[in-house]
Amino acid sequence: MEPTEATWWWVAAGILVAAELATGTFYLLLIAVGLCAGALSAHAGLPESMQWSAAALVGGATVLAWRSYKSSQPPKLPAQASGDVNLDIGTAVHVERWNDDGSCKLKYRGAQWEGALRTSTGGILPSPGRYYIAAIEGTRLLLEPTPPVSNT
Repeated sequence: MEPTEATWWWVAAGILVAAELATGTFYLLLIAVGLCAGALSAHAGLPESMQWSAAALVGGATVLAWRSYKSSQPPKLPAQASGDVNLDIGTAVHVERWNDDGSCKLKYRGAQWEGALRTSTGGILPSPGRYYIAAIEGTRLLLEPTPPVSNT
């Protein structure tokens, strides 16, 4: 028994799915969806040129749709500013005094830390009070006056 055109389309789609599992390249799954469209058009009895067109159009459309979706998402935070990676992000701390250079010393988790505002104040010394950890760079806490927005 000879394999049909649809069988070859399904085999090709299966190979791409296996390659995606081996490499983790999500785009291979999207192209495999296009190959499935080619298989379905072969089952429908369409000529080979229409099968290729269906595979190309569906595969291309899924890739474009995914890229459009991904570009509309906010960018991921770097690890030092992500509350998912560092549980200290968003924790409130109290700054008693700011130094002239815009830095401060503060006690956090029983240890002395150096702190600084995450954004520039334009030379204006910030006022003492409650601040929130926005990021951690080494042993320096980057602070914000308002709680950081979660961006996961």
